Amino acid sequence: MAVGLFKWATGFWGYSGFNVPPMHGDFEAQRHWMEITTHLPISQWYFYDLQYWGLDYPPLTAYHSWLLGRIGSIIDPNWFALSSSRGFESQLLKVYMRATVLISEYLVYVPAAIILNRKLGRTQGVNGWESSVALVAILMQPATILIDHAHFQYNTVMLGFVLASVSSMLAGRALWGCVFFVAALCYKQMALYYAPAMFAYLMGVCAVQGFNSRRFLTIALVTVILFALCFAPLLLGSIYDQYRGISAFTAKKTPLPPLLAELPIKINEQSWYFAPIVQLTQSIHRIFPFARGLFEDKVANMWCAIHTMHKLHIYPLGQMQRISTVVTLISILPSTMTISVSPKAELLPWALASTAWGFYLCSFQVHEKSVLLPLLPMTILLGSDSGLGTDMRAWIGWANVLGAWTLFPLLKRDELRMPYGVLTLLWSYLLGLPPTSLSLYFGRQSKNGELNSITKIVHLAFYAVMIAWHVGEAFVPPPDDKPDLWVVLNVLVGFGGFGICFIWCNWQLILRSGMMEDYWSDRVRIEAAQKRKKQ
Repeated sequence: MAVGLFKWATGFWGYSGFNVPPMHGDFEAQRHWMEITTHLPISQWYFYDLQYWGLDYPPLTAYHSWLLGRIGSIIDPNWFALSSSRGFESQLLKVYMRATVLISEYLVYVPAAIILNRKLGRTQGVNGWESSVALVAILMQPATILIDHAHFQYNTVMLGFVLASVSSMLAGRALWGCVFFVAALCYKQMALYYAPAMFAYLMGVCAVQGFNSRRFLTIALVTVILFALCFAPLLLGSIYDQYRGISAFTAKKTPLPPLLAELPIKINEQSWYFAPIVQLTQSIHRIFPFARGLFEDKVANMWCAIHTMHKLHIYPLGQMQRISTVVTLISILPSTMTISVSPKAELLPWALASTAWGFYLCSFQVHEKSVLLPLLPMTILLGSDSGLGTDMRAWIGWANVLGAWTLFPLLKRDELRMPYGVLTLLWSYLLGLPPTSLSLYFGRQSKNGELNSITKIVHLAFYAVMIAWHVGEAFVPPPDDKPDLWVVLNVLVGFGGFGICFIWCNWQLILRSGMMEDYWSDRVRIEAAQKRKKQ
């Protein structure tokens, strides 16, 4: 309840696009999707006025928007009236929209976090007090609250499904894990950041003690059926709309979806299967918007950092897509190989964090808000054995503070400086982190010893830079010829810190998998055998 009050109080502040016509922001995008899903035939959802916040999330988000739009229309039909409600802003609408985020989170994310935290506590022998502190830290994660309850989005629904999937895997229920993970993918495509780790883990589980083809085929069949069920209302609805004479194309001379236009065969537009094929190809085209560019705004990843030194827009978009794909695959290779060779469920959060960092740093079309994905599995580890110990708490806390700090330019545009400061400092105080406390780095540590000197230097240097950046950004205006100076510095520092997080997560995954121990024991055995031969 206390956590819920903090989240609700955060909603008293502004939101993305408040009083900023004509496009407004993410608040208007979510409201607009409720508008179109409640008033338009289902076949037109992914086609309607794409220049104004066209629907570009998977079907489960669309169904969720439809449900919330229906409920909201009962309270006040003006909130979601077709066309005339664009840019509608009222206090009662704001209360309703904020409430939908909080209720959705308490229906999905909060129960999943509690169950997973308790499971980690029981299986790894964590005492009740530490488990409770870890749970509060997980639910009070500043970046998640600031994006969903201040900026305004529904990320916790997708993240909650991911937590439920991990919890199912820990319980040995792989099929239920697939159910929840497919739900996450069908709600937000950003869950693909976790997909390689999940796939590698399941492949490893199937290959333990010889390849289990029956288990593999069952998992594959369940996954395909779940995707089919998720898309079924959209595809069947398009067939029914075609039968009623309702066209999916909402404007004259609307071009075919690019994926459909590029097919080597031409499909008869009068056939019954034309409508579902159009829907499927259009939804995929909208869900994966490769035409938007390499990155969204200024984000602390590799491509934006390089772009500050060497402009990447001079290269063809298709070439950059291929390069980013190759670099991303290379970045996730160590974690996916490790979790497939050593498919232990307790290693799954480490693998998810490692692959998510790889995607965030190297993939195509990354948003600032995507930092929530690698931060979640890292933060969940606070509830594991030694999660609140010196080393783990320092690294996980540092990553979260750094993640919230990189979101500041986005939050500043929404006039959310105050909730950013309060939530970040409150979370730091809860875990005994800088700038509220230096005891983790200099005080006596009763659990798991002290941090090594390199960790202390790196973390404290970044904390000092973040504080100095805030002072400079607040009081020193940038030069006229470099208006984005402070934002660019934020990107460069954030990229450096996230790169270190990526390396640390991968290293911890490899260490905890036991592969290094096997390597050294094999090496000792081989050297001993060679010595015996020489003798």
